[in-house]
Amino acid sequence: MADMTGRFAPTPSGLMHLGNARTALLAWLQIRSRGGSFLLRMEDIDGPRSRAEYAEAALRDLRWLGLDWDEGPDVSGNRGPYTQSERLSCYEEALRRLESRDLLYPCYCSRAELAAVASAPHGLSSEGPAYPGTCRRLSAEERAERALVKQPSLRFAVPEDEIVTFQDDCAGLQTTAPGAGGDFVVRRADGIFSYQLAVTVDDALMGVTDVLRGSDLLDSTPRQLLLFEALGWQPPRYAHVPLLMGPDGKRLAKRHGGISLAAIRESGVTPQQAVGLLANWSGLLDRPEPVKPEELFEAYRERGLPREPVVVLEEELAVSLGGKP
Repeated sequence: MADMTGRFAPTPSGLMHLGNARTALLAWLQIRSRGGSFLLRMEDIDGPRSRAEYAEAALRDLRWLGLDWDEGPDVSGNRGPYTQSERLSCYEEALRRLESRDLLYPCYCSRAELAAVASAPHGLSSEGPAYPGTCRRLSAEERAERALVKQPSLRFAVPEDEIVTFQDDCAGLQTTAPGAGGDFVVRRADGIFSYQLAVTVDDALMGVTDVLRGSDLLDSTPRQLLLFEALGWQPPRYAHVPLLMGPDGKRLAKRHGGISLAAIRESGVTPQQAVGLLANWSGLLDRPEPVKPEELFEAYRERGLPREPVVVLEEELAVSLGGKP
């Protein structure tokens, strides 16, 4: 399986924590256990939220865990650049191709207008309420009039009867309702390219064959598959793993405190202890014990991916890591 290419693509908007690290470990194991190539990509497409110091910290944290990559921001290769802010011309070219097929249209709706059209969050959780198609039905004259007062975003026109079906290696068979999620933004009004467009272009041009990421991105996959099809590219295989959850039942995040890899490292925990805990939470070890990532290959091949979310309790974390981080 040496022709496999996987990737880990963090967003440098904060310090990497245990939830991010677990996804990185599983993505690395998926590829390295089969002799494939592993890439690191920094997804800083949303410039206002991203910071260079967090990107540098992510590289430091991943290497501390014992993970490596064949190409990335700090390892040269022929699939770069490996930072999205350096790949804007790739996204512009993709937009031109979509526009040439009449698959995009300008949207002049404001955030307030979009919030008002939906009294309940019935759209994709990662993208907000389903867009009702207001600007898709505007005449050329109406578009020209609105363009005088507002810079538009660009939306991808999803066929109303479109059904997307795909097999997820972790979540199983997925099928959307016709036109689910509505037309979606590929470039914001402020000129920033959307996550959906950027990640699709990057995975295609970098030759990524396998994407392992958190289940919170499962509902974004149909949109990316529509873009892959529209651009004439072969999509990767997907595996969306259940998340680590805090005691409050919400996704493990900074609000739960003391879970950043930087804080854990500074507390004196070894990388082998941290990897052992992540492996235990992922069903690869029956109990947390120090281990190096490469020592998990056999367990990964035998046991595969986790299927259920894991609740991380503060006392469990403290004991497993030899003291409260």
